Amino acid sequence: MAENAFIKLVPSSAQQTISVDEVKDLFHYYKEITNKTGDQLGWTYGDSAFPYEIKEKDEGKGTWFYLHSNHERYFAILIGVDRETIMTDNGEEHEQTYIQVTLPEQSTYGDKGKANEFCKFLAKKLKGELHLFNERIMYYYQRK
Repeated sequence: MAENAFIKLVPSSAQQTISVDEVKDLFHYYKEITNKTGDQLGWTYGDSAFPYEIKEKDEGKGTWFYLHSNHERYFAILIGVDRETIMTDNGEEHEQTYIQVTLPEQSTYGDKGKANEFCKFLAKKLKGELHLFNERIMYYYQRK
């Protein structure tokens, strides 16, 4: 059965909305900084830190994309952006954007480890609320 994690952009987040292209840009940034770390260490760390290719299907344009790996320890991670309606503390409805990270049934333990790492990176950059695969919540924004 597929597993899901969510990065929710709450009112205290760095931004309130995000597009699929912006999420892809964050993955390109992640790949760039891990490559720089590898250069400093004299090691191909970038290949180990991000063993995926970003791919997008026509039916998912603007909604979701996936990370695919040809490495034996990894398979795929799906990433999508959507909105949900939530009730605020004072009873008003509010639209909230979230990033969904899905591990398909064929995913490996390596994929789950990388997905957790990517979720934490995205949540920290966006100052969001991270709902992990094990249903625990991590807060990366300033709480009152």
